[in-house]
Amino acid sequence: MSGADVIEAPGPAGPLSGTALEPSNASAAVVLIVPGSGPTDRDGNSPLGVRASPYRLIAEGLAALGIGSVRIDKRGMFGSARAIPDANAVTIEDYAADIRTWVATIRRRMGAPCIWVLGHSEGGLATLVAAQQAPDICGLLLVSATGRKLGDVLREQIGSNPANAPIREQADTIIARLEAGQHVAPDDIDPALRPLFRPETQGFLISAFAHDPATLIATYAGPALILQGLRDIQVGRRDAERLHDARPDAEMVLLPDANHVLKAVASDDRAANIATYEDPDRPLADGVIGALATFMQRPRNVR
Repeated sequence: MSGADVIEAPGPAGPLSGTALEPSNASAAVVLIVPGSGPTDRDGNSPLGVRASPYRLIAEGLAALGIGSVRIDKRGMFGSARAIPDANAVTIEDYAADIRTWVATIRRRMGAPCIWVLGHSEGGLATLVAAQQAPDICGLLLVSATGRKLGDVLREQIGSNPANAPIREQADTIIARLEAGQHVAPDDIDPALRPLFRPETQGFLISAFAHDPATLIATYAGPALILQGLRDIQVGRRDAERLHDARPDAEMVLLPDANHVLKAVASDDRAANIATYEDPDRPLADGVIGALATFMQRPRNVR
């Protein structure tokens, strides 16, 4: 396996940027790692308090087994900042288009017949949208990916916190309006909800709310792995099971001690779980790399 190199793909107004770990064997598998929600960078970190580096650790773990990877910054952010003037002016379809661009770019650079795509968290939705029109994808690796529509996920997350009781009804109303394709004025949003429903990001939410992950995976014909940690406090087992119900021939792997950033957590202690989000030195939970590598390296007829 060669060392890490910067790799670029064409973006709308400037380049998209990522980090490539090229396989030493030209016939080896190569995976594109698509980040989750918000300002999440190519390593899986965020200025909002995440320093766990799960994508870097995935790339390095796969490299040790001869599997190549490209992990990327989303358009408008970090190394891809020049791709668009406003990182908030995006839709889920834009991210899907970038995935297809990355797949074509990686194929040209590395010579692989097709590229695996790993979508983590919200990146799983972008990956499923992209896969509807991407013949050069070997298959999908859906990691901690929601199996329900995003609006339903937000309703549950808001409703599960008793402190949100005074704003829950308004939150439900806002989500319903966004699901209907309607923007919501700032004055109609409680200050406690404005960070979640900022006017700048409502266009993205409208686009994301329109897609049902279960419907998307059911209409995707290629190989699919559903990998879910059972200590995940953001995406749950029933999300994985809903995806699997929609595609019973997909492989589902449940890791008992893995959380949302794929680190091992020994108990249901929420504070201990969240503490792993800031620990880049903690290794990935047992089974993460093995499940990904085994699935990609399994003999099958790929395009």
